[in-house]
Amino acid sequence: MVDMKILLACNAGMSTSLLVQKMRKEAQAQGIDATIDAEPLGPALDDVKDYDVLMLGPQIKYALGDAKEAAEGKTPVRVIAMADYGRMNAKKILADAQKAIEEG
Repeated sequence: MVDMKILLACNAGMSTSLLVQKMRKEAQAQGIDATIDAEPLGPALDDVKDYDVLMLGPQIKYALGDAKEAAEGKTPVRVIAMADYGRMNAKKILADAQKAIEEG
């Protein structure tokens, strides 16, 4: 079992909530012990250091610099690929989050 905390940041859209649900199901199917949450950008920047990785929705990729600054080098920050986000590709996004955590 892998224990990880993933935070998705968005514009408080419904699609990210759906993605979180799909990612939780995928993690469970893979036997991964994961906490996966979603928050609007502002609260996510406040909470980033409480997570192992921050994944930004592609619609807020403009905030990558602010997110990295808020993470203070303690939490990796990545932008979810538009195609993966649009397809709700929970398996790929979960794998990208795991890779980001491993790379630091």
